[in-house]
Order: sequence, then structure tokens, then C-alpha cells
Amino acid sequence: MKPEIVLVGPIYAATMRQLESAYTVHRLWQASDPKALLSTLADRVDGSVAFPVTEGNVTAGNATPTPVTLPPVAVAVTSGGRGMRSDEMQALPGLKLITCFGVGVDSIDLAVAQKRGIAVTNTPDVLTECVADTTWMLILATIRKAVFNDAFVRSGKWLQGSAPLTDKVWGENMGIIGFGRIGKAIARRAEGFGMRIAYHGRAQQKDVAYPYYADVAALADWAKILVVACPGGKQTENIVDARVLEALGKEGYVFNISRGSTIDEQALVKALESGSIAGAGLDVFADEPRVPETLFRLDNVVLQLHVGSGTHHTRNAMGQLVLDNLAAWFAGKPLVTPVI
Repeated sequence: MKPEIVLVGPIYAATMRQLESAYTVHRLWQASDPKALLSTLADRVDGSVAFPVTEGNVTAGNATPTPVTLPPVAVAVTSGGRGMRSDEMQALPGLKLITCFGVGVDSIDLAVAQKRGIAVTNTPDVLTECVADTTWMLILATIRKAVFNDAFVRSGKWLQGSAPLTDKVWGENMGIIGFGRIGKAIARRAEGFGMRIAYHGRAQQKDVAYPYYADVAALADWAKILVVACPGGKQTENIVDARVLEALGKEGYVFNISRGSTIDEQALVKALESGSIAGAGLDVFADEPRVPETLFRLDNVVLQLHVGSGTHHTRNAMGQLVLDNLAAWFAGKPLVTPVI
């Protein structure tokens, strides 16, 4: 028999096919009654499932079923966006591992997982460069108005005259909120544009030469381009609020490739509508896939559908890390990319 796992929500299709090949996969999001499915997978500690006696590969017609005790399902696979709630963990008392297809694990209740001794893994490193590419795509598309100019040409307006001039990118001040792997990859690209770089994080990093700002508003006041690249969760919720946006000012731009929770979305919409900031590039939103409709009418914002790491190369690499962590766990070996 194949080992059993719970797939909490859909992930990259190629990875799901590989999971189906190696494991018996219970698709929680497709269950008509998810709670009942979890109960079924949990209540087998002392239970049994009857399998008919077989001769070779042929089931014997009048064979007496042989009880086989099955352990509760101990492994769940999820995505960074879907995560796993505490009530779902509690519904699986035998749960020992949650492996996350994504680097962000803020949607998994880590406190509950740690208390119950549940290991959690993610997929770091492999998505860093593509997320940094997406950030720079948003920066250039927003500030140089690539989307606006594309529509300008397609609509025939160029025949009537030129589009407005834009701001520049090279040589400007870039402030980065969150200076982990992705923040550093964004900064490396900024160096190629001759930019001045500063950052904010939980603490100043000894091996980083860029200036550190303990106060996010002070960083925004210094920067023309403010990039949000920090993890999600309670600690960074609305880290960019009305005060920070006011400090960024009418010539400033904000870009979010982290989590929708890191920016006060209502304050951002108001700032874009009023022109109190110059523009924004957004890959994430507070209530995805629902996006404030006001943003649809504004030409000073570029919108993406949370595709920061959305390349085949990255998705395959993320999927392989999920598979490697599962293989290690079932083989009793150390996990490849443990979070806790």
C-alpha cells in the first residue's frame, strides 16, 4: 500500500501528479464534507479496515475479509496561500508533518504546530530570484508606465499625440522592508541600476553594508521606491500604514510582493486615489483573489495575481522540495528544509 497524505489545497499540477504516483492522496478541498474526511482519517488509530483475501492479483470470490489496522494519516501538504488552520491540525491527532509548497508559512498556525510537536517545512531559496524578477518587472512597468503605454498604443491614441513622460528608475533611493533572501536579491538588481539602497528588518544585520532604518516611516521618507518583501503574519500586519504612505509622499512609489496583510489596503487605495503617492505595483492583496475595484480604474497602479514566483522553473523546484521532504520523513531521515 502507498503511504497516505492529506493534500489541503491545490498546488502546482505537475507536483500533484507526482504526489498521486507516490502516495494515496486525500484531497481535502474537494471533499463534500472536509470535517468528515478528517475524522475518517483520524479515527483509525484503534480501528480497522477490512481487505478481502486475494490470490495473486485476483480477489477470491468468497474470501473472508482480513482486518488490517491502519494508523491515522500523519502528513499534510499545503500551499503558502492556503496554509493549515489549528482546527484542521486538531482534527488529525496523528499529524506529524506539514510540508508547505511555498516559502511563506504565516498561514500555518506555527504556535499550535510547535506545541503539538508537528514539524513544518517550506520551499526556500528556489523561488528567490523569480520573485526578485517580478519585483523589478513591477517597478519598471509602474514607474515607466509600460501597461499604460501599451494600452495607449493599442487604443490608437498615439495617432493623436504622445503619451505623458514618466519618472525614472536608475539612480533613485530604494528602501526595502524585509531583508532576507528575496530582499537581498532585489537589492543586487538595484545596484545594477546605480541606486542607493537602505533597508528595514527585525534587527540590523552585521554583514550588510546598506544603511538600516529602525523606523519604517523614516525609511519611506528617505526612499522614492519602497519595496515590501517581509514575511506576513501578525508582526508585520499593516507595517505600511497611512503614516508610512504619507512619509513616502507624492513622488514615491510602493511595491508589494510579500503578503497583502503587510499594507493597510484601505489607506493605500486612498493614497493612490488622492495622488498622495505617485503609484504602486501590487502582486498581493488582503483578500485574494478579491481586489478593491477602485484600483481597476486607476492608471497609477499595476496589478498582478500573486505570481511572484510563478515560473515553471520555480514551481518545479518548489515541488521537488516538497517531494524531497516527504521522502525524507517517510524514510526516517532528517527533513530537507525544516521551519520547526
